Amino acid sequence: MPLPERRLPLPAVHPRPGLPARVRIWEVGPRDGLQNEPSIVPAPVKAQLVTRLAGAGLTTVETTSFVNPAWVPQLADAEEVFSLLAPLRAGHGPRDAQHPDLRLPALVPNLAGLDRARSCGVRDVCVFASATETFARKNLNRSRAEALEMSAPVVAEAKADGMGVRAYVSMCFGDPWEGAVREEDVVSVCDRLLEMGADELSLGDTIGVATSGQVVDLLGALARAGIPAARLAVHFHDTYGQALANTLTALSCGITTVDSSAGGIGGCPFAESATGNLATEDLCWALAGLGVETGVDLGRLAATSAWMATRLGRPSPSRVVQALTGGGRTAQASGGAG
Repeated sequence: MPLPERRLPLPAVHPRPGLPARVRIWEVGPRDGLQNEPSIVPAPVKAQLVTRLAGAGLTTVETTSFVNPAWVPQLADAEEVFSLLAPLRAGHGPRDAQHPDLRLPALVPNLAGLDRARSCGVRDVCVFASATETFARKNLNRSRAEALEMSAPVVAEAKADGMGVRAYVSMCFGDPWEGAVREEDVVSVCDRLLEMGADELSLGDTIGVATSGQVVDLLGALARAGIPAARLAVHFHDTYGQALANTLTALSCGITTVDSSAGGIGGCPFAESATGNLATEDLCWALAGLGVETGVDLGRLAATSAWMATRLGRPSPSRVVQALTGGGRTAQASGGAG
């Protein structure tokens, strides 16, 4: 007689007032995670990762970047990845039955990147900007104002084509060269991006130095400037172990969209002090315990990240993946994707 399958542990549910009933997770692992890997992950593995993440119930999976391969060689195969994802994009792959509308955004740094994305049938694109002058120059070799102006025609063309547009704002909480970032600088950049036509702004703690009080103050400054929480997402790195605490604080301030990376992979290749993203599994475990819906099958997600860890040749940094899959080295968790 076969042994019974191990039951997947889940946290006890203890809701707290002031939190949203549901959180939308913007999964960034295939793009923001893999762009920072020292080795290049083959396109078929990337496509399988995206497909597995969709099968775990994630409805927004940022897939790749149409960036100059000289900048980010790890994502030079963007066209091939989207080609391999054709069955999933056509609705024939695994999706969460309650949320059939899968979005596969891609980052586009300029008009050339937008043209490449458009030729692949991409319908949601992301642009990026910096809240600080130094990072804009190091990342794009342009001033902060020049970098914003470079994004303006990209946003305009994308919106004219009916695309959804998200804008990432880097260094919102601290900069390794400039130190503390002024709230008014973040507000100014956010205002400009919304004026261009961006639908949503993702506030990045690029080097992971934010703390909860700073999150409250920045979101308050944005609200006073007329930028509502409904137009914002948060993107915290876990350099100092504060990503989850900062995220929960942001949710208590009205944020309902959170960026995270399956297995906690990733960082920022242009900021040496930036380490991994908030792990999607760690986020889902915390939200499940608070009674906040995500639509994610945690077992399948953890198994996917454990599977990806074997492809990357190291254990997953996610504590939840480690707990659910015996160290994050195998994909044998109950409920895991095959």
